[in-house]
Amino acid sequence: MKKFNQIAEFGKKFMSMDNMENILELIAQEAKDLVNAQRCSIFIVDKEDNLLWTKLSDGIGRIVIGIDAGIVGATYESKEPQLVNNPYEDERFLPSIDKKSGFKTKNMITVPIFDSKRNVMGVMQLLNKEHSDFNDDDLELLTFFANYVSGSLELVLLNEK
Repeated sequence: MKKFNQIAEFGKKFMSMDNMENILELIAQEAKDLVNAQRCSIFIVDKEDNLLWTKLSDGIGRIVIGIDAGIVGATYESKEPQLVNNPYEDERFLPSIDKKSGFKTKNMITVPIFDSKRNVMGVMQLLNKEHSDFNDDDLELLTFFANYVSGSLELVLLNEK
């Protein structure tokens, strides 16, 4: 229950923002806090160019990948969250991003963010849960959180276009 109260407090801050970069930063920080993860990236879907891209990514700058690439791409295509606690043993994992950033991914959870028509408009990716692997409770909490922010994020994305 404490985590849901935390999300409600986040909502108050979230509703007062209108700049996409600030909103994405706030969402990413809150998601990390909710599940004790080291990093969070929010990938936005670009259907025209068949890409998934981040406006910002913790410690690496912008990431651009094919819409079907990696575990994030699998999340987009399946419309299902992915819980991967051994990414280097998963053939979908893109180790080149770790290599480029110098960051070592130990575990990962990805959650689709749906628009009002239930199309995936983004994917939230969290890396390296502190002191343990990601679990079903994290999945449930992040799915709730993604649904919570989806309407406002959709409005911001529409305004950016």
